[in-house]
Amino acid sequence: MPRFAGPGTMMRLPAASSADGLDAAFIGVPLDIGASHRPGARFGPRQVRAESALLRPYNMATGAAPFDTLQVADLGDVAINTYSLDKSLDIISAFYDEVLAANCRPLTIGGDHTIALPILRALARRHGPVALVHVDAHADVNDEMFGERIAHGTPFRRAVEEGLLVTDRVWQIGLRGTGYAADDFDWPRAQGFTVVPAHEVWWRSLAPLMAQVRERIGSEQAVYLSFDIDGIDPAFAGGTGTPEIGGLTVPQALEIVRGCRGLNIVGADLVEVSPPYDPSGNTALLGANLLYEMLCVLPGVRYR
Repeated sequence: MPRFAGPGTMMRLPAASSADGLDAAFIGVPLDIGASHRPGARFGPRQVRAESALLRPYNMATGAAPFDTLQVADLGDVAINTYSLDKSLDIISAFYDEVLAANCRPLTIGGDHTIALPILRALARRHGPVALVHVDAHADVNDEMFGERIAHGTPFRRAVEEGLLVTDRVWQIGLRGTGYAADDFDWPRAQGFTVVPAHEVWWRSLAPLMAQVRERIGSEQAVYLSFDIDGIDPAFAGGTGTPEIGGLTVPQALEIVRGCRGLNIVGADLVEVSPPYDPSGNTALLGANLLYEMLCVLPGVRYR
């Protein structure tokens, strides 16, 4: 399992070289060669880990005590090829094949959103097509970007084409901003996705929406949670490559993640944190907290 040790570990957890014996693991994927605008997400895993040193073991809001029942470690960073996006996808997918073969649930620190595609490929090999809860300002279903079929704006179209998703059990939450064409969000709807634009939920709690998600998906279907930090308004998370105004709030983000409790979450990611655009570290701190919240909703977590 080629990897980079990386500076520090998530939440000061033990560093591990293998997923054997682990129930869950944090994994960094320092890739941003799929980004179309502002680079820097390759430094996301490093900064998120650094900010995560503030986090403590118990979730005082929900009562989750993940470390009481789960074996968790940090597997370091995937040793991607910084000069080749195509080769990097194969490297990432092979890495996750090994993690999943050990019955370990990966929690990924990105990196740009391109990385979701190779992770979904590995998940589908293990579990079959998965349901998806996708938080983002962008649908990431472009057919191509600048003539390229693989980029951070295309992973979920490729995932549909490759049969990796249960398309009528996909939610895209927080979509907004300007687009390339008036029908940009029509394609995911045509596939069966449930699209929840940000402007439709600015004013309300997302707890009822997540109740609908849980009812529709059920407790057995394998689910992947993919969270682009730009789904949150740049007032809270400005350190990202493609910020869009009018986004979700932090409490809404917590409602989404906490609302996944009871689902069969087989993996999750937090992507597109670009530290160079937020010297305060607040975006990375938010990302670290959301990853911890994802850990708290994994199957097997005990609640006090």
